[in-house]
Amino acid sequence: MMENSPVIPDKAAAVSTGIRYLDALLGGLFIGDNVIWYDDAGSLAGAFCHNFLQSSLEQKKDVIYVSFDRSPKNLLDKLGSLAANDSLILIDCFSYGKGAGSDIFLKFYEDKATPWPCRIVCVEDPRNTHNVMEIFYNVHAELKGDVRFIFESLTGMQELWQGEDQILNFYAHSCPRLYELNTVAYWLIEKRAHSSRLRAQINQIAQVVIDLSVKRGKTALTLIKAEKRHLSSPNSPYDYWAKDMQISFEAEAHPVSRIDVGSRMKELRTRQGFSQSDLARQIGVTASTISQIEGNLIYPSIPALLKLAEVLGVEVGQLFQESEQLGRKIRFTAEDATEIRYPGFPQPLLQGKRLIPLNIDAAAVPYLIEFPPGFKLQSHFFAHKGQEFGYLLSGELHLTVNSTDYTFAPGEIIYLTTGTPDRWVNPTQETACLLWIIVK
Repeated sequence: MMENSPVIPDKAAAVSTGIRYLDALLGGLFIGDNVIWYDDAGSLAGAFCHNFLQSSLEQKKDVIYVSFDRSPKNLLDKLGSLAANDSLILIDCFSYGKGAGSDIFLKFYEDKATPWPCRIVCVEDPRNTHNVMEIFYNVHAELKGDVRFIFESLTGMQELWQGEDQILNFYAHSCPRLYELNTVAYWLIEKRAHSSRLRAQINQIAQVVIDLSVKRGKTALTLIKAEKRHLSSPNSPYDYWAKDMQISFEAEAHPVSRIDVGSRMKELRTRQGFSQSDLARQIGVTASTISQIEGNLIYPSIPALLKLAEVLGVEVGQLFQESEQLGRKIRFTAEDATEIRYPGFPQPLLQGKRLIPLNIDAAAVPYLIEFPPGFKLQSHFFAHKGQEFGYLLSGELHLTVNSTDYTFAPGEIIYLTTGTPDRWVNPTQETACLLWIIVK
């Protein structure tokens, strides 16, 4: 790799909105996302921007905040302690825009007694759309990594530029460029201030569209669009409330049921060695759906529940059974064993069983692994960091660890601590049976 090569952010990596429940609903933000926030009341999106800004600054990400609606002094007061961060750059399109170059607002720049807590760039010709774009792109060019943007707001731009065509032209040119520049951008817009035609065209371009509304005294968030995600309930409102910039969703206030299906499913999945993507493929859903089920945000349908039990190798009832309910059992039969699967390994050549039920959270877990004649595996059959023991019941096995070859006969013990096998081979014409114990 060449020195000083730019680090290209992973567009598939999740970026937090700063709100845990929203991250779970949305599956997080992706690098390149342009997020439209439709604000029904004109005052709802601020709290979501605040949380996104706070999360980004805590991660030491640069944030460019473009303001058409607030004077620098007003914006600094609004942001409070968040403004005292050198990763924040405010682009002031207000003072010479809606502020019309008034001495009242320009006095802010004349008063040098108090240093600004963050960097502020004043745009002297904000009515020129090309000038505005050139300024914030020039600022962006000085920064590194996945920069975050907050545009407050498209409605303010329209009032200044006097026309929806100018807004659409600005937005249509900016979004693709911001995507290619590996940014995450929040765009605020007052829903009722714009035509349905403009909203439809904006929705088509954006990667994520979120609607905030007030109905019968309740505030609600609705996910309208989210590219590259599978939304379990698109266009369904989620009630929430905001207090002191803290967002709480009504669903979070509901007490968790005594039987935690999501946690049970996650427990069974991880014990089987499945990732969320592995399980999702076998069930026929998306990884986002599995994540939401495990987070108890949604519940599986009856067909999905039956398929989950089948893939995880348990009875449906075990998805609702607490682990400690089997903790007192001391005798297990062959019927208690659970077949395990090895994602990515040849099937059904490598076969194995967990000899105690998945419900039991034991300090040491026994498995029976069968290697068919002539079987070769260029890795280990478990992704486990810790102690492992093996007792060869029958057959012969060759094992390579750290470039050293070993041969094991029946009755001999394999003991692994930190080393991971590089290769397993059954060189004979009979099946090799291995009792394997993982120590947590």
